[in-house]
Parts: sequence; C-alpha cells; structure tokens
Amino acid sequence: MADWNSVNLEVLYYVLGWIAFSSWAFCFYPQVILNFRRKSVLGLNFDFVVLNLTKHTSYLIYNASLYFNSTVQRQYRQKFGFDQMIPVAANDVAFSVHAVLLTSLTLFQIAIYDRGNQKISKISIAIVSAAWLSAAVCVLIALPTHSWYWLVSCFSTLQVVMTTVKYIPQAAFNYQRKSTVGFSIGYVLLDFLGSTTNLFQMIVQSIDQRSWVNLYGNIGKTLLSLVCIFFDIVFMIQHFVLYPSRNVAICPNSNAESKEPLLRISDSPLQDGI
Repeated sequence: MADWNSVNLEVLYYVLGWIAFSSWAFCFYPQVILNFRRKSVLGLNFDFVVLNLTKHTSYLIYNASLYFNSTVQRQYRQKFGFDQMIPVAANDVAFSVHAVLLTSLTLFQIAIYDRGNQKISKISIAIVSAAWLSAAVCVLIALPTHSWYWLVSCFSTLQVVMTTVKYIPQAAFNYQRKSTVGFSIGYVLLDFLGSTTNLFQMIVQSIDQRSWVNLYGNIGKTLLSLVCIFFDIVFMIQHFVLYPSRNVAICPNSNAESKEPLLRISDSPLQDGI
C-alpha cells in the first residue's frame, strides 16, 4: 500500500460502505412488513417494483463481474491505471444479491395480496423487455473482441437508467392520489441514508488514493447515489410536506377487481407520458 494511504481513511471507507450496505439492505423490509401487516399492496406502484427488479439484477451482474472476474479487473486497470483499486467492495455484491431477493419477495406479495384495480402497465413491461434486449445486443458486440469490462459497463449504464425510470411511476402515483399511504416512508429514509453514505464512501476512497477516478471510473455507482438522493428528497417532501393530512390508513379493498390479471396499461402513471 502506498505511504500516502491513511489507515483512518481506509477504516472510514469500510465503515461508510457497511453503513450504506445496511441501510440499503434494510430499506426493503419496511415495505415488505407493511404489505404483510395490511395484507394489501394498495399505495405501492407495481411498475416501481418491476423496474426495480431489473435495476437490481443488472447491478448484481455489474458488481459480481467486477469483483470476482480477474479478466474484467485487468481490463478496468488497463483503462484507468494499474495502481487503482477495484471500485466495487464485498458489501456492494452482498447488497445486490440481497436486493434481488427482497424485490422478488415484494413482487410475490403483489401477486398474492389485495391490489385493488391496479395493474402492471404494458409500458413498464416494454421498458424491461427493451432493457434486456439491449443487454443481449451488448453481449453480441463484446463477444468477438472480448471487451468484458465494456460489457460490464453496459450493465452499469442499464442500472443507472432503470434507477432513474423506476422512481417516476411511484412519484406520479403519490401525486395522483395526493397521498403516500401504502408506500413506506421507512424505505425512503433508509434509501436516502444508504445513498448518501455510499457517495461519501467513494469520496473518501478518492481522497485516500489522491485520485477522483473512483467517481468517474465507476460513474454508474456515482450516478446511482445522486439519482436516489434526488428522488428520496421528492418522496420526503410528498410525505411530510405536501400530503401529511392525507396519510391515514386505507382499508384494503377486497372486491373482485383484486383478482383480475396484473397486466393492464390503463391504471399506471406511466401511461400519462411518463
């Protein structure tokens, strides 16, 4: 390790990393517990969950590839410098695995709990299909040249795009209902804490290495934090400022509409130009 590496900064780096991991990991549980207690998913936008699953799956591919694959690591260092640390830590991989599992559980709750007349929109299905089709095209392009780090970067870009898109249906849904009931504020607060500590972790690592390559060399992780922080602030404003008087319990709707197929376009905020 170079003599300019500070032990204190290195310790702070790992502490921030595990705080981010813990916050992001536990942020899924308030929503899962809320759904379980209410036996209802009314107030949770289904497009948000579907898009979130694609986001976390692509992020898992990126993190696991860069952390475990020596060829990808070598190509990363060829691009950014052989003295650079890999900008993915064990907590990043652990978080991604956990996120895919918990998002899948939330999607399962949508299938079994009362959902009123809300459906997964055709537009969100189209977005997910286009995302994985783009990923398949990237694989075909990377195969002849063995550009594995470039391929992994494509998944990083995909998860940033999906992160940006996934929040929009829930934000629009809250606006249309003039309420955040059914969408856990615990998720938002923990997501905000995880995003801010994740960003500071990257800044600390950059200061420690006297290079900002960790920010622009792992631009997907940087943009991930910034996008999450922005939308979490939007959700907090909706919950605490705009609609506090409307945050009262909603009785689950047990009518026959909850048994309808999940896929329909007319009930999603994505339909309205989003």
